[in-house]
Amino acid sequence: MGNEARIAIVTGGSRGIGRGVAEALLGEGWRVRFCGRTPEHVETARRELTGRFGDAVSGAAVDARKQEEVDRFVAGVLERDGRIDCLVNNAGLGVFAPVDELTGEQWREVIETNLSGYFYFLHAVAPAMKRQGEGWIFNVASLAAKNPFANGAAYNASKFGVIGLSEAAMLDLRQFGVRVAAILPGSVATDFSHPKSKEGQSWRLQPADIASMILHLLTYPPHALPSLVEMRPAKPPK
Repeated sequence: MGNEARIAIVTGGSRGIGRGVAEALLGEGWRVRFCGRTPEHVETARRELTGRFGDAVSGAAVDARKQEEVDRFVAGVLERDGRIDCLVNNAGLGVFAPVDELTGEQWREVIETNLSGYFYFLHAVAPAMKRQGEGWIFNVASLAAKNPFANGAAYNASKFGVIGLSEAAMLDLRQFGVRVAAILPGSVATDFSHPKSKEGQSWRLQPADIASMILHLLTYPPHALPSLVEMRPAKPPK
């Protein structure tokens, strides 16, 4: 897939991994439409990115838990740009507690953001990509999608679900030229995973590492589909 005048949607694009992916795509000549839940974070990112990349980038506040907001955002991109070549599903959050202490409200927030939100965006962009006969959908999951941990019931369940969603969607869409891949990073140095301190994080993956993987996959020839990619820090502390 080439990148001239290509259109990408990046969810959770105002900070962390999503911000890194948006910057990398813009640097390669893509036009990026990003979104995030918090209007203040979206506006800050929009202002900073437009200062560097001009009208190639735009941002909007979208709550991924609400399908009507997702549909409206995607419809706006299609109306403005006419196509969508890449979706990076990245918006997510974590609430961590023993399973018997996790509230129903916390459970729903995690599942609806990390899993249902991915489905809503995938569901919204897939028809356009099928009409085009090409497209890439990247679902950023986590190694927690294969490795459960204590206090992670909601987070683990959401990320395990992302793998199931990704692999089923891949089978549904690949005959139409639409490729779906799940990317499973290990520990990444972001405010999401390590908000209290930036010290001693040099061993962790960086948002730019996940962005580099996405750029690499976008160069694959149409007949090739790496559908599940695990990424780890090369030398974590012993």
